[in-house]
Amino acid sequence: MTAPRIGVLALQGDVREHLRLLESLGARGVLVRREAELAGLDGLILPGGESTTIIKLAAAFDLLEPLRAAVKEGLPVYGSCAGMILLADRIADGIEGQQTIGGLDVLVRRNAFGRQVDSFESDLEAPDLAEPDRPLRAVFIRAPWVEEVGREVTVLARAGERVVAVRQGPLMATSFHPELTRDDRVHRYFLDLARNH
Repeated sequence: MTAPRIGVLALQGDVREHLRLLESLGARGVLVRREAELAGLDGLILPGGESTTIIKLAAAFDLLEPLRAAVKEGLPVYGSCAGMILLADRIADGIEGQQTIGGLDVLVRRNAFGRQVDSFESDLEAPDLAEPDRPLRAVFIRAPWVEEVGREVTVLARAGERVVAVRQGPLMATSFHPELTRDDRVHRYFLDLARNH
């Protein structure tokens, strides 16, 4: 079986951590900074970082519309933390005029869990992602949460009552940073999604 080619949007954020995890799972990680680098991908990861900075850089690199087109054309895309905000159709507490790539029928609240000093780790209720004998450990850093989900959206994980992981067709997103732990289940789930799409 050919290794899937998974792009990681490399404009800002924790790019190397995602690449390292992808390669440990047998995927071929590809840095994406230009439209041409989207060609031939089996999937794309939008990493954590600062959502407003990433979207401004995407626009500056003439990448925003190609990213939107790739989502509309059905490219499997996974967004972690800021990536969740980038995939959301609607944002609460965004800056004025803040744009997204869109595609996920969700309302996401930016920095919902608090500022950098409020970062934390937690075990999650994640029946689709977790193994029965091992909870899914998650790292939250200035993390968003999902306040509303559309009818086509599946909730994959919660932190207490808060929705922190979702999927809609070939799109998925987490509020947390699985690339900062040794747990590769979220990336394995995404690779399966990309292979099966």
